Amino acid sequence: MKPLLLLICLFSCISFSQNDYSVSDTNPYGLPNPEAPKQIKDFDGLIGKCNCKSVSRNQDQTWAEPVDMTWEWKYIMNGMAVQDETIKADGKHSGSIRQFIADSSKWYVHYYSSGAPSTTLPTWEGGKKENGNIVLYRDQKAPNGTEGWFRLTFYDINDTGFKWVGEWVDKTEKVVFPTWKIDCKKAPRTVSDVDIIQENIKAFSKAYMDGDIDALANMYTEDGKIFPNNTMIISGKKDLKSYWDIPEGVKILHHKVTPTEISIENDTAYDYGYYEGKTLTKNQKEVAWKGKYVIVWKKIKGEWKIHLDIWNSVPD
Repeated sequence: MKPLLLLICLFSCISFSQNDYSVSDTNPYGLPNPEAPKQIKDFDGLIGKCNCKSVSRNQDQTWAEPVDMTWEWKYIMNGMAVQDETIKADGKHSGSIRQFIADSSKWYVHYYSSGAPSTTLPTWEGGKKENGNIVLYRDQKAPNGTEGWFRLTFYDINDTGFKWVGEWVDKTEKVVFPTWKIDCKKAPRTVSDVDIIQENIKAFSKAYMDGDIDALANMYTEDGKIFPNNTMIISGKKDLKSYWDIPEGVKILHHKVTPTEISIENDTAYDYGYYEGKTLTKNQKEVAWKGKYVIVWKKIKGEWKIHLDIWNSVPD
């Protein structure tokens, strides 16, 4: 696709997109919507893909052999809810939709599976505890008729994975009988072109703050072009260095670029989003600024380079 067509498509997306927090190439598992209840981040430590071992009880109450499974988590509904899906080695699927209802201050989890399809989805409810565990309940009687719950607990949640246990408990939660255990480890993420572009974006900011204008200019293609406010188009490494050169006595204190979307087609990509920064002037005055941008990237000899770079400021 030609860069011009990419830009036309891009501006259309900016104008009409209602999915800034949905799954995308930039954010393969979505993002929490800032307009959602703060509890939307309760499952943040689980978001992504894990390789797990699942163990359940046999009818004779012994534990069965572990079963391999994957457990994948993502934000859905433009970051307003959480969805998870498990795939076991035997090909069976299960999953749930998780929504936090602010009026009741609880998570509601609606479970479904390929092995036991149902016209009415079973529902668990609960939330995150002070110790960081996520605990969910569903009414369930014991085989002898004792009132109780089937309790689900996520625990040991950290950067490397998490653990889960399903157990029957009585209403006092003093009688506990575990029936299902799962141990999950985060799957290693392969480095993608999107990851590389995101790292290049960070490197651009670092070079600018460090005053490394050679490194910054080398991030552009040989015929790379920039489109600053109120100027003609600037092209070529020499003129790019002249534009980005930081005057003596001036320092860039802060520069950050936050992509909203990165899209790749063959050896051409675009990303757009917002930038922000802060300059220390010769008079030792701090001046903050921010704006929006669009970049078209080209893959040259295996490296992603900035080909077209346009930006303009937005009001505070």
